[in-house]
Amino acid sequence: MRNISDIIEQYLKNILHESPEGTVEIQRNDLADQFSCVPSQINYVISTRFTLEKGYVVESKRGGGGYIRIQRFELPPNVALHAHLNHTIGGGIDQNAAEGLIYQLEEAGFLSKREACLMRAAVSRDCLTVKIPYRDEIRAKIMKAMLISLLGK
Repeated sequence: MRNISDIIEQYLKNILHESPEGTVEIQRNDLADQFSCVPSQINYVISTRFTLEKGYVVESKRGGGGYIRIQRFELPPNVALHAHLNHTIGGGIDQNAAEGLIYQLEEAGFLSKREACLMRAAVSRDCLTVKIPYRDEIRAKIMKAMLISLLGK
């Protein structure tokens, strides 16, 4: 059974998918009422599942008429994808940024669920047991090699 965070995340993604602009504006309290949860649960979902690394821009305005705006940004077309990935990964990438990029590629359909799981396992700090900055450099090289292999089809 899915938990409330998963349900809220899926609800917001469905609204984003249906939006022609790829943007959704919500009022935190209204959404909390709709899902019978506390407003901080909405904050948790947005701050952990709609991050920049995962391909979302979040803007909020506090106050009586306040809102939270979530906007999805798309990966560049396949022609520019390799340059974008090379720039994003660079000479080193930390685990959070790597996982966010993998998530974004999976969401965009460039990676299957299985490929994304394998990549996450390969770049995890549990496997790369060397000190930083070497860990981030090795992670970047592994990510680039895997992505060239997977996306070079």
